[in-house]
Amino acid sequence: MATYYSEEHEWLTVDGDTATLGITAHAAEQLGDVVFVEQQEAGDEFEKGGEIGVIESVKAASELYAPVDGEITEVNEALADNPGALNEDPEGEAWIYKIKIADAAQLDDLMDLDGYKALIG
Repeated sequence: MATYYSEEHEWLTVDGDTATLGITAHAAEQLGDVVFVEQQEAGDEFEKGGEIGVIESVKAASELYAPVDGEITEVNEALADNPGALNEDPEGEAWIYKIKIADAAQLDDLMDLDGYKALIG
């Protein structure tokens, strides 16, 4: 499995043509206490750069943007009851979606961990 990062502070762990998507610990820290997560539904299709949800914190609302084209195959329903999990474990149990990637070549536009650390450094 490989993990990629977007300039919008999302991570994507890819296994075959399926990926798990969430926000980085840096993003969670910048947001502050998360109070609500607006998610799309399984079966929803999206294009790279399209809005695929909103995370609301005590500080602000922040849109989630799709890092690649794809389709949502699973939604982390636990975030509806416990949005604060995004603060506790943003790069683990508090993933947001599992998606089917439509065009794996788009992964080339994303960063690896070193690239992401340079971006936020």
